[in-house]
Amino acid sequence: MIPRFIFNKLRDELKRPEINILLGPRQVGKTTLLRQLEEYAISRGSKTAFFDLEQPSTLAEFNLPDRRIIEKITAAGDVVFIDEFHYLQNASKIFKAVFDSGAGTKIVCSGSSSLEIHKHLKESLAGRRFLWRVFPLQWGEWRAADKDFSLDTYLRYGGMPGLSHAADDSRKQRLLAELLSAYILKDVKSLVKEENIRAFNHLLYLLAEHQGSLVSAASLSGQIHLSVKAVNHYLSILEETYVNFPVYSYSRNLGNELKKSTKNYFYDLGIRNAILKDFSAPAGRPDKGLLLESYVLLKLKAHPAPNRDIKFWRTRDGAEVDFILIEDRRPIPIEVKSALTQPEIPSGLKRFLARYPDVERAYVVNPSISTTRRFQDSEIVFLTFPEFEENPPLSRL
Repeated sequence: MIPRFIFNKLRDELKRPEINILLGPRQVGKTTLLRQLEEYAISRGSKTAFFDLEQPSTLAEFNLPDRRIIEKITAAGDVVFIDEFHYLQNASKIFKAVFDSGAGTKIVCSGSSSLEIHKHLKESLAGRRFLWRVFPLQWGEWRAADKDFSLDTYLRYGGMPGLSHAADDSRKQRLLAELLSAYILKDVKSLVKEENIRAFNHLLYLLAEHQGSLVSAASLSGQIHLSVKAVNHYLSILEETYVNFPVYSYSRNLGNELKKSTKNYFYDLGIRNAILKDFSAPAGRPDKGLLLESYVLLKLKAHPAPNRDIKFWRTRDGAEVDFILIEDRRPIPIEVKSALTQPEIPSGLKRFLARYPDVERAYVVNPSISTTRRFQDSEIVFLTFPEFEENPPLSRL
């Protein structure tokens, strides 16, 4: 069992009354987290119940009027775990009624990435629920279980927890292909017209091939022979199923900055490599730099906070910074380098700091150099990838 960094935060939430909802793509470990939380609750003396609504027999038990379901949940235990809650009709209204009943029943539930979840969450649970995003395993989580797990392996196969049971590379690749197929069949097929599945698959490939690059819906529509409206719809599906992360450009409306551009990244490097059918070692790949850049983004994305956002910066004449981490509206530029022999400050970073002289600190993440430099009034911190993994530039984790 690989310990998850998010577990302690979820564990502490068990003593609070709000409904906790774990959201994320399929097979990222949500059910395992629920089971671990149930074990912890039992060890603390709580009466628990666990309902997996993907099991037809369990779902049949909830084929009752809402009033009876509310009674069933409140009588089941002090802490009630509901896996794949979106199969429950009127879930938000039922959860709201349980919360407002005063029975003291704590609900912890999970949902795979599907648009049905978003329909449920439109119901008002304001002040009664907290959403928690569950991501694939981070490199540091793998290393905690296996100190020899290398960054190169992570860049090839990503962080899907099911890979921990795969004995060899061939097995890992087959599992990733199966996960990709399951996503198409379960989460997408009902949302995309049958005759457009091939175009959707083509869109996946193009996004994977051009990950981290500026790609417009108009250019994509020409390549997959669908309208811009259809492409935007498919991009929305990918975002709302947590499979694709759009990253938007940073600008304070200064001249020459790109203001409405977007870069796209898949939620897991193994899934991206499965789409491309390329699991070769990073050292020999033309996209090694992009793999490392994606790793840095996914590490930052795994620690969301209400005061935090992630963007990129680019000017029309080509100056750029890979990521701008924004905390409390303060920009923290982060540049990723796949090779660095001297602690030289990248030219794009200098351009950004010249435009934004109030920036206190910037980071250059790289394979081998660990030091600090200054540029004007800003501190430039050079971090190796292991150092970044252990201590990313986040004010709170």
